[in-house]
Amino acid sequence: MEFTASQIAGFIDGKIIGDENALISGVSPIERGEKGHLSFVAQERFAPYLETTACSVLVVTERLLSDKNYAPTIIAVEDAYLSFQVLMNIYEQMRGRKSGIEQGSNIHETAVIGEDVYVGSFTYISEKARIGKGSQIHPQVYIGKNVKIGENCRIDSGVRIYDYSVVGDNCTIHANTVVGSDGFGFQPSADGYSKIPQLGNVVIEDDVEIGSNCSIDRGTIGSTIIGRGTKIDNLIQIAHNVNIGKNNVIAAQAGIAGSTTIGDWNMIGGQVGIVGHINIGNKVRVQAQSGVNSNAKDGEVLYGSPAINAGDYRRNYVHFRNFTDIIKRINNLENNSKEQSNE
Repeated sequence: MEFTASQIAGFIDGKIIGDENALISGVSPIERGEKGHLSFVAQERFAPYLETTACSVLVVTERLLSDKNYAPTIIAVEDAYLSFQVLMNIYEQMRGRKSGIEQGSNIHETAVIGEDVYVGSFTYISEKARIGKGSQIHPQVYIGKNVKIGENCRIDSGVRIYDYSVVGDNCTIHANTVVGSDGFGFQPSADGYSKIPQLGNVVIEDDVEIGSNCSIDRGTIGSTIIGRGTKIDNLIQIAHNVNIGKNNVIAAQAGIAGSTTIGDWNMIGGQVGIVGHINIGNKVRVQAQSGVNSNAKDGEVLYGSPAINAGDYRRNYVHFRNFTDIIKRINNLENNSKEQSNE
């Protein structure tokens, strides 16, 4: 698809500086711009690319512009980052959606499929499953018995959704994620470990996005819950009976152990580990690679393993880096003191 600078400016209410008929047919990162492509400049550190990029059209935060004559056509806006997001969403919608049932899929006669649903080849939809209208079920997906999937969802290839799981409206689950597998429940005995049956389910509320290769375990009894608006990155483990509130963001390779409760609007960094049976409040920020082993109050910023207040951690880390020198100084002081006392 091709667009003119004028058309693009119309989508985002931007002001054109340069050739309003300049054509673009693709997008590029500003560092690797190409002729005929669109990019954006939203921060001061990228402003030098205004003079060097090969892109034909740039969306630029207006305060970053000077009186220079730029080679690309400029579309000046208040916030280039937000405006570019608008353009990407428009482009995504223009790409179109598949519909219909492809050959090779297997849908149980008791399953209920809504209007304008796409089911890709080699997908299996089990008995009494329900798929809401407008949802996209891509090839090689498994949907278990009595699973409920809401409207306008996207379930990518290789996803496995176990029996009785519930997925709300407008959710995205990326490739190879498993929803509703057994929680890690075993009872030790003299003969080894006896498996505890995992009889619950997973409930994913509206507007949730889950990355690829995640594992979300069903509850032992009751539900593992992912709250509305939460965004989960790739390669994340969420154990049985975890309850995650609304509008959380969780970065890659984080792991949350069983029966932990997490509030709303939290930010959990990559490779964070959170132990089981604790409570994390609201608007807590956990820095990457931290290990959280106790409750966290609303608004805390945590860092380290075991995680403590981030400011305390950074101050203490300065001393930790110099710990060997500090020990040497203490030993020298003790030796000098002993020598003086012996004199």
